[in-house]
Amino acid sequence: MVGAREVEETIRTQLAWPRRHPDAPVQVAFYGGSFTGLTIERQRELLGAAQPFLASGQVRELRLSTRPDYVTPEIVGFLREHGVGIVELGAQSLDDRVLGASGRGHTAAQVRTAVACLKAAGIKVGLQLMLGLPGDTTATALASGRAAAALSPDMVRLYPCLVISGSPLAELYCQGQYQPLSLPRAVALAGRLWSIFNGHGISVVRMGLQPSASLEETMLAGPYHPAFGELVLSRLFFNQVRAELSSRPPQQPHRLSLAKADESIYRGKGNANVKRLAALGLLEGVETVFRASQPRQSVVLTPR
Repeated sequence: MVGAREVEETIRTQLAWPRRHPDAPVQVAFYGGSFTGLTIERQRELLGAAQPFLASGQVRELRLSTRPDYVTPEIVGFLREHGVGIVELGAQSLDDRVLGASGRGHTAAQVRTAVACLKAAGIKVGLQLMLGLPGDTTATALASGRAAAALSPDMVRLYPCLVISGSPLAELYCQGQYQPLSLPRAVALAGRLWSIFNGHGISVVRMGLQPSASLEETMLAGPYHPAFGELVLSRLFFNQVRAELSSRPPQQPHRLSLAKADESIYRGKGNANVKRLAALGLLEGVETVFRASQPRQSVVLTPR
């Protein structure tokens, strides 16, 4: 079990490493479980290990993840006193039927209450949503996305539901009572959710689980891809470029200007997006250029 000494040693080690941006603010994150589900003594021990670094200014703030039903005004006050500036809530859905079918143990109302409580204390809020849970549909997932956006979180993470060996969901899957999303459907749904949050000015900081050997060894089924987020952004960018190219006058030569940093998502895996645009006849007479100075996810189409 990790104790205060291990936390302190980890922080010291990380602070000693060379950083690309040495003046950037430093955060210490406690992830991997429901932090506020620990006893208050255990929370005080772990958060206490970071206090000297907060006091010295070496660390700006702490962040952690927890369940919505493990958030109370008393806990929020305790977190604020100990320098916690960001809390990510494992909401997963804001549809009570989906939450019930998934055995999440909390309600959509508890998500809303937790968000309001954290915001009132001046703590930033992140929401983690899961796509393709038992009982979930495209309609319920999109409704959850809109409900989550209405809460104005500071950030969102989108994770497709995967079937992990030894889990209750694995039993349902093996019994034929649960079918995970296909990868194409998960990518399309994540893209629609990304658009909802982007339209509200809410940052989607991650899409898809962090790749790891243990995940790939224990996963039985589901829409896993090590670059899931890039697949989603590539699909969105393809739609954006296609719409722009479709609007140009036919037969008139144009220059398509894109950000150099977007070249990968523009091309798609195996240059698939470019091939699709060519097959649609949208690249005829089009010169494509990539500019290092152009803002990301911007598409500029000009006559030439």
